[in-house]
Amino acid sequence: MQENSLNAEEKRLAESDRHEKDWRLWGCYVAERAWGTVREDYSADGAAWDYFPFEHAHLRTFRWNEDGIAGICDRKQNLCFAVSLWNEKDAILKERFFGLNGNTGNHGEDVKEYYFYLDNTPTHSYMKFLYKYPQAAFPYQKIYDENAKRNKLQPEYELIDTGVFDEDKYFDVFIEYAKADADDICIKITAVNRSDETAPLRILPTVWFRNSWSWGGDKPKPSMKKYDWNLENLSGLHWKNEESDDYVLMCVGASEMLFCENETNYAKIYGGENKSQFTKDGINNYIVNNDKSAINIE
Repeated sequence: MQENSLNAEEKRLAESDRHEKDWRLWGCYVAERAWGTVREDYSADGAAWDYFPFEHAHLRTFRWNEDGIAGICDRKQNLCFAVSLWNEKDAILKERFFGLNGNTGNHGEDVKEYYFYLDNTPTHSYMKFLYKYPQAAFPYQKIYDENAKRNKLQPEYELIDTGVFDEDKYFDVFIEYAKADADDICIKITAVNRSDETAPLRILPTVWFRNSWSWGGDKPKPSMKKYDWNLENLSGLHWKNEESDDYVLMCVGASEMLFCENETNYAKIYGGENKSQFTKDGINNYIVNNDKSAINIE
């Protein structure tokens, strides 16, 4: 096939195959769930579901992979981006999907969320994702309780059965990614209130490093800091990965830039001593609990 007869995506694929441009370096490689998986299990009896439950996920560092809503990352998953949300009703930020493990679901493991992969190209030059976020408090405990009452012969108790989507009281949150170049990604987040009533929604685009420095070896701990564009209504972040590549994230209309570290909150989970004042749940504590000491303002 001649080069001039190829469409834009076919040209990107050809450039990638010839190693001229690494169009596949960035893609939707972030898992829907990292908690409760075998790869994160260090229990003595192989009880992966119990060793790392959902309730630990916002407090505790993953070792081998990350999870998130509509998450993207580089090929080695050193750097991740995903969308977090808060409806001002939930006790924690909506940073990842909730579900039941094999011990709590009457039909085994089962995600209890509604999300849709709407579009994607082979090089991930364009990706589109939809998440349906209830405006009422997410009924975590009700889903646990109702499914625990049911046996294998009974149907599952689903999120829609709880009534949180009644009267269309939810947000459709669309996340789109478009690559201007192999290493230049444009991100658009659109939230649509499907209810007739106004409702609050906080949108937190989140970028973070997978923790690769806490497990021994000589891997350096990366850093991230604010980037000053000297332009009105434009904020930014600057960081270097472990290969010393420079990256910048530009944000239009961001009200605040919030920083914490991808470090386990040992004090809250185990009653131990934290390695950092600004633990993994720092932004959650700042937004949900108004704990101003939980984030690093620098």
